[in-house]
Amino acid sequence: MPLHASDFEIFALPARFAFERDALDQRWRDLQRSAHPDRFASADAATQRLAMQWSVRINEAYQRLKDPQKRAAYLCEQHGVPVQAEQNTAMPAAFLQQQMEWREALDEARSATELEHLAAAVAQARTELLGQMQRSADELADFDALAQQVRALMFVERFARAVEQRSEPVQD
Repeated sequence: MPLHASDFEIFALPARFAFERDALDQRWRDLQRSAHPDRFASADAATQRLAMQWSVRINEAYQRLKDPQKRAAYLCEQHGVPVQAEQNTAMPAAFLQQQMEWREALDEARSATELEHLAAAVAQARTELLGQMQRSADELADFDALAQQVRALMFVERFARAVEQRSEPVQD
């Protein structure tokens, strides 16, 4: 298989948002065993270099496919719709309103219980967003919508990290 094969081709998976994570993990282990540079330690320099390139390529593809946000962004790019998160920050008004409400709730949270409720709400929103992303990619093939959902997921995950950081006990 050529180094320029798609991530999905490398892992023998359909180019879809949803797939069996176990299949990805098992295929990654198999590919790593067959392409690991240590297996080629006694080979010529060109073969060793190719093994190293394959190992790096396999790991990069695995990191992209195992992460829903990265996988969705990759699908968008594969279909000619780059996410452009830095240039395109426009979001629906309802989404922005939700973000402001969450921000206010985080600022006003005074107890672990309040933070736990906020974290649960954010986790629920993430789950719903992932479902929308699967539908946009796999059922509708609407990669413009998927790109916007990727940008939304970036906001949600960033906010989830902020809640998590706020929930951690202060260390002296």
